[in-house]
Amino acid sequence: MSRGGRHAYAALSVLAAGALVLTGCSKGGSDAGDDKKQDKQNAQRQQASIKFGDAKDSTGPAAEIAGAKSGGTVEVLQRDSYAHFDPGQIYVSDEMSLSQLIHRGLTGYKATDDKGQAHEVVGDLATDSGKTSDGGKTWSYTLKDGIKFEDGSPITSKDIRHTFERQFADFINQGPPYIQQWLSDAPGADYRKLLPGGPYKGKHLPDTVLETPDDKTIVFHFKTAHPDLPYALAMAGYSVVSQKGDTQAKYDKAPVTSGPYKIKEFKSGKSMILVKNTNWDPKTDPIRHQYVDQFDFTFNQQFEASTKALLADSGADQTGLSLNNQVDAGNLSNVLKDPALKSRTVSGFQSYVGQMNINMSHAALKDIKIRQAIAYALPITPFVRAFGGTDAMEVAGGLISPTVSGYDAAFDPWGKKKKPAGDPAKAKKLLEEAGKVGMKLTFGYINTPEGQQYSTAMAAGLEKAGFDVQRQEIPAETYYDQVSKLDNDYDIFHTAWGADWPSASTVIPPLYDGRAIADGAQNYSQVNDPKINSEIDRINKVTDPQQAAADWEKLDQYIVKDVVNVVPTAYYKQTQIAGSKIGGLVYDDVIGGIDPRRLFVK
Repeated sequence: MSRGGRHAYAALSVLAAGALVLTGCSKGGSDAGDDKKQDKQNAQRQQASIKFGDAKDSTGPAAEIAGAKSGGTVEVLQRDSYAHFDPGQIYVSDEMSLSQLIHRGLTGYKATDDKGQAHEVVGDLATDSGKTSDGGKTWSYTLKDGIKFEDGSPITSKDIRHTFERQFADFINQGPPYIQQWLSDAPGADYRKLLPGGPYKGKHLPDTVLETPDDKTIVFHFKTAHPDLPYALAMAGYSVVSQKGDTQAKYDKAPVTSGPYKIKEFKSGKSMILVKNTNWDPKTDPIRHQYVDQFDFTFNQQFEASTKALLADSGADQTGLSLNNQVDAGNLSNVLKDPALKSRTVSGFQSYVGQMNINMSHAALKDIKIRQAIAYALPITPFVRAFGGTDAMEVAGGLISPTVSGYDAAFDPWGKKKKPAGDPAKAKKLLEEAGKVGMKLTFGYINTPEGQQYSTAMAAGLEKAGFDVQRQEIPAETYYDQVSKLDNDYDIFHTAWGADWPSASTVIPPLYDGRAIADGAQNYSQVNDPKINSEIDRINKVTDPQQAAADWEKLDQYIVKDVVNVVPTAYYKQTQIAGSKIGGLVYDDVIGGIDPRRLFVK
């Protein structure tokens, strides 16, 4: 799942941090040994698998939140407007957070404590997390009674079938690919051959692949076992779409919702209002609440602006927060140290790993010495500083975060943990050997204050090595849409990705499988390496989780050290603040931020 524009676990995609020592970088707050120990414990906690719940666990309503009451309006200050509301197009962290309020799927993550640290996968629209009798080749689901869309129409198996069949349509190109690939038993983008164009010309998936024998039953048939299906179904990208209300590409701006809230008004780049969905029945939902009457969103609120407003805590800001904005770098250290703000502040680890992509489709970048020069020269210090130092993130060595099994803290092939400012001398020597001193690099960066800050300093570091760097801004709202275009002009650009569930199988394949190169797909660097592709196929068949984790880490190291299509930058943390009249404030490990499903106005 992408961050910052994208991906935590499948409930969202979004979009990691660990107890790594960041030598040579500015620090944002406390660096006491106890804090580092807690950091490590928090990261390791997220490596644990999450259990699949039964029918009892899946029965609504959700457990009441202590002190909660109904009513009131919550102000939501967001940096980025939303590019997508269609579940099939959602694979970005901010849209995944929003989906918790407006969409529902067959399964979902239920918090089983009041700290957002313990979870289980339960039936959401389904009566349980799924039944399989053959190790994961066949999965059966039964829909609950009383589940409806916002227009009052019942949710049936026809809608579920339609939800998955439309994933094969060409206009659905931004969401997760897992279940489509599993149904077709095909890697990369080859799954589209199973149902070209989707269901819109009257063709459907055969019952041998997806079976809906009655209005309440759905059966998935896979050629190989996929024991992780309940995790995948919990992703926002597989939330239910109304067959009757499907307007195809137009659905992206006006979906028929199934969650506790619906969209009353949306003005792109300006504002949005969510109001209660009166056809949502809490008795069917073990995950969500509907305490708040209305959510009023305001967009284009940069981290500094939202932080200052919430710190001031006056007027509407007393019942304000941001679902995704973090405390800005300038205020982060003071916020974390102020005991008076403790009750209004939440912090946690995210599964995201930042990486600078090197566009392998550009001829000049096919020379590995050029890519190695970029890897050595790229300074990580300005990136970490832009977000607040080690309270916000820590230097990365590889692509697997400390929250995912297989993580190797010692791996650091480009010396970033020891020299986070980069090594321009080594880089320049490589450029000289390649005869490319003065080579032009187009650096696409996200047009936010943080993006402007780190891209300027990173460009300066690359120029010390002999590159001629041309920075090119990209609007934050459509950043991932732009960098995922095959014909984009950017030589290098930064993205961040988080595991969709606690396995590197949701990190390496979506990002580096060469058979998945397509417009809108997540192979941002457009790498197509035969060894990567074959290893993905091999490791996906490994049934021992520990062996698979070790094999994914070996492949991670091959990608970073030998292929050099990306340069890891940082593991992410998140600190958020809310107004004094916000109740139910919790940082949720799965969501990777504030849990909007339990909020109320005091």
